[in-house]
Amino acid sequence: MEWRVGLEAYEVMAVHGFYDEEHEAPQPFVFTLWATLQSNERIERLEDTLNYADLQTAVDAVMLDAPEPIRLMEEMAQGIVDKLALHAGVASLEIRIEKPQAPLPHPGGLPAIEVRWHRS
Repeated sequence: MEWRVGLEAYEVMAVHGFYDEEHEAPQPFVFTLWATLQSNERIERLEDTLNYADLQTAVDAVMLDAPEPIRLMEEMAQGIVDKLALHAGVASLEIRIEKPQAPLPHPGGLPAIEVRWHRS
């Protein structure tokens, strides 16, 4: 048996982006996170799992507490990995960040990045 804890389509409004003009007004970033737990045993206590609120708190800490705008979504994802990897029960993480209002040369498409992290 494999346990996964997730948070899907969590939207955060923030002033991040590569271009300076993206730092003037908040824009949406949409996060989907999945954590695979190390335990294959029955889970009956919150202490034995990863609380999905911890996923939301990690995103908030990176996105809302950043001392300056984050230029790349890859950097955002790395910050979230760094926070969640501190939880000893996490075996792996999958993080997807979407930026629906990213500046593109013409209409269409949904910019996104994904990262998969595994405890070594």
